[in-house]
Amino acid sequence: MGNVRIVADSTCDLSPEQIGEHNILVLPLCIVMDGKSYYDGEETTPEEIFAWADANKTTPGTAAATFEVLEKRLTPLMEAGDDIIFIGISEDMSTTCNVVRMFAADKEYKRLFVINSMNLSTGIGLQVLRAAEMAEAGATAEEIVEKINAARDRVRASFIIDTLTYLARGGRCSSVAAFLGNALKIHPMIAVNNGKMGVARKYRGNMYSSLERYMNDLREELANAETKRVFITYSICDPEIPARARQFLSELGIFDEICETHAGGVISSHCGPGTIGILFYVK
Repeated sequence: MGNVRIVADSTCDLSPEQIGEHNILVLPLCIVMDGKSYYDGEETTPEEIFAWADANKTTPGTAAATFEVLEKRLTPLMEAGDDIIFIGISEDMSTTCNVVRMFAADKEYKRLFVINSMNLSTGIGLQVLRAAEMAEAGATAEEIVEKINAARDRVRASFIIDTLTYLARGGRCSSVAAFLGNALKIHPMIAVNNGKMGVARKYRGNMYSSLERYMNDLREELANAETKRVFITYSICDPEIPARARQFLSELGIFDEICETHAGGVISSHCGPGTIGILFYVK
């Protein structure tokens, strides 16, 4: 009998240290630029994505993990007889979960479990770390799957967007709305609900004042948060922005651990630079 192995896709946005500490296997999604596909976080970086997007006035395409990647990275686990738990980006946002299911069916491997996180970024990462810690404590694959699924609706994932340009380039708002929004300094709060992204609130002003209002709007849910950890996840931005978020969360005195991670290529492609979010479980 093998081990219980936790696998995630690259949109989980966990830090390299967290991935290494918990022996998490990551399957990269694909970023498509100029008709060529690059593995997220391995063959391209958010900085390169932003440079390409600005030069071409469009956003890159994104695609699910490939069978080639799954063959290379999951086959050794199967050969070892491991129980594999894959936790992937919301199925409303990507076909990756279904690709992993098809791969398991093609291999006729019965000990691969697929969890639809119904989330993105460290909204997935929270679930991945919880699953990894349960595996380290000796829980079975079935126990882990049951508990992760049961707690999935208690993940709170939201972000505040600095610029509407990338949402417009990706077809998530019109170019006119983006132009007016940027001119009026409107910063939307994007929240994940039932596996889908949507605008929850809109803030007007500079990014610093908008961040303050965003954080204050989270106070009620943060007061009911699980105390184990909270994530601050952001794309390229002024270092003062995540520093203010950390100070706010520290002063609340709720969390045992405040984790900071960088948004990967998939999230960065859709939301653009300056994006920052606070993600946590509620009780």
